[in-house]
Amino acid sequence: MIPGQRFSSCSLEGVMVDSKLDTNVIADKLDGYTGSDITNVCRDAAMMSMRRKISGRTPSEIKKIKKEDVDLPVTMKDFEDALARCKKSVSLNDVSRYKAWMDEFGSC
Repeated sequence: MIPGQRFSSCSLEGVMVDSKLDTNVIADKLDGYTGSDITNVCRDAAMMSMRRKISGRTPSEIKKIKKEDVDLPVTMKDFEDALARCKKSVSLNDVSRYKAWMDEFGSC
């Protein structure tokens, strides 16, 4: 995450989360991610159970899947998979340049 930013579970509002999910561990893994990046990771993680259920199935087979079969709690594995797919949109170099600009010119 960007320095000074803290992971918030509001990115997971309305999403079932596994009781064993440690958001502090996830927050540590999101170092350097922007708010938008974090939202993308959370959305991707929330979709992982559905992706696993529909993988390799035909459209007619997918239509037969019950909602409760794909509406599962988000797990640490889901976040690990999402982090592998969703990369940071801002490099450390960009953050350094932004900090230097802010130091020199301040905010608007």
